[in-house]
Amino acid sequence: MRNLWIFISRYNAFFLFIIFFTIGIYLTVKNNAYQRSVTLNSSNEVVGTAYERLNVFKRYLNLGMVNDSLAAENAKLKTRLLALTTVDSAKDVKVVDTVTNQQYTYLAAKVVKNSITLRNNVMTINKGTVDGIKSGMAVIAPQRGVVGFIRDVSAHLATIQSLLHKDTRISVTLKKNHAVGSLVWGDGNFDIRKAFVKEVPNHIKMYVGDSVVTSGYGSFPAGILVGRISKPNVATNDNFLSGELNLFTDFSTLQYVYVVKDKLAEEQKALESLVKPNE
Repeated sequence: MRNLWIFISRYNAFFLFIIFFTIGIYLTVKNNAYQRSVTLNSSNEVVGTAYERLNVFKRYLNLGMVNDSLAAENAKLKTRLLALTTVDSAKDVKVVDTVTNQQYTYLAAKVVKNSITLRNNVMTINKGTVDGIKSGMAVIAPQRGVVGFIRDVSAHLATIQSLLHKDTRISVTLKKNHAVGSLVWGDGNFDIRKAFVKEVPNHIKMYVGDSVVTSGYGSFPAGILVGRISKPNVATNDNFLSGELNLFTDFSTLQYVYVVKDKLAEEQKALESLVKPNE
């Protein structure tokens, strides 16, 4: 306390100036309409700016929650869209369906780990068996494009065998002529934005810009856009052609994905298991 009094007494002139200066400003503002108006407007502007920046900061803190909500809402909308539209190999057909009879539904999941620099890339999502996730389910990108297949599942997490994996093969078709092929990654070129369509019959001609979509053979619904052909008609040593395409999926920026639940997957698997390989 003694040191405080010594400090005040040493700088008493400064403190007196501050006190009288404050009183002078108060009297000026109180007794003059113009100064009072300017002061109020200035203070309102300062306070408004402060609140605006505070709100921006609060919105930034809530971005994660907002993104989760939007991803879940998009999954519901995509599921409802599937209830209204089915994509046939020949043409788009509008059907009247119910959610009960719908074959596919989407579940939004957040990517919590992702690798893109390896030969065999795997990612992890925050959904698991408690959410109905099972091994082998297809995974697609939020806007358009394919991601891969569910690999291993725990109660609350699951791993995805990415398209950027040497063992991943996805059945696709050329949208223009419905020629079926296999989508693979790598083949000597490990660009994460490119893949290859292989095993296309050699009498089918591909052209630059041709759209490639999922065929519907397998876990993916038919008609999901995969990419566009960039280098067509690469001859192989058999009776098939190969083509390079630019992928729609940007694996370097994936934050959310959609897991595709196929209502008929178990039934189809059980039925096909009855067929003997030599039949």
